[in-house]
Amino acid sequence: MEKLLEIKDLWVEVEGKEVLKGINLTLPVGQTHVIFGRNGSGKTSLLMTIMGFRTYKIKHGKIYFKGEDITNLPPYERAKRGIGIMFQRPPTLKGVKLRDILKLCAKENSVKIEELARTFQFENFLDREVNKGFSGGELKKSELLQLLIQDPDLVLLDEPESGVDVENIQLIGNMIKRLLQKDIPHKPRNKSGLIITHTGFILQYVAADLGYVIMDGEIYCQGNPVEIFEGIQKYGYEECKKCLKRIKLF
Repeated sequence: MEKLLEIKDLWVEVEGKEVLKGINLTLPVGQTHVIFGRNGSGKTSLLMTIMGFRTYKIKHGKIYFKGEDITNLPPYERAKRGIGIMFQRPPTLKGVKLRDILKLCAKENSVKIEELARTFQFENFLDREVNKGFSGGELKKSELLQLLIQDPDLVLLDEPESGVDVENIQLIGNMIKRLLQKDIPHKPRNKSGLIITHTGFILQYVAADLGYVIMDGEIYCQGNPVEIFEGIQKYGYEECKKCLKRIKLF
């Protein structure tokens, strides 16, 4: 399968502390992968590194996107090439209306802003300052609406279910499905997603092709995302470490 994102032996530091240690990951075109892990395990650090934020210093390794080495490119260049990110805690942009930021994100062939906002019950927020006074669910809708308008090829989602109430979680799931083209057969899809989650509940609304467990900055295992999640629920993350140690003995 055609590779969209490829990460090779990635080691990353933040303020002198190692946060990622030898990460290897390949995401094919049209697939959605999910990364499980505790808070502080390195999940967000991985997304921020893929997006190119300077705080996350790559000490070793490479990141390839569409076959191009983007290891040293700044975030805006990665965005221009087709990478988009949804932050877990996005900033408030005082004095900037959501409608204006969406116009900046829009492509020539994109759907009308008002039409898309109305589809996801968010039209009343278009003339509000970006994220100012938004609830947890409203923050997620704001971020996802921006991504839908931006229409990136690779979507990085940082805990999309975090802080979302029961009434909004299905709508958030539907926005992600549209973003990742889950409403069309698998083969024609050209959008890929990398979703990180602490709870794993997003899997109830968005199907994933492959799952990983990250602990202490390392990927410990990969496989069927539903089975991994069920194992975490039953045994906890420590069992992943024990499982890996047992495998290494043989």
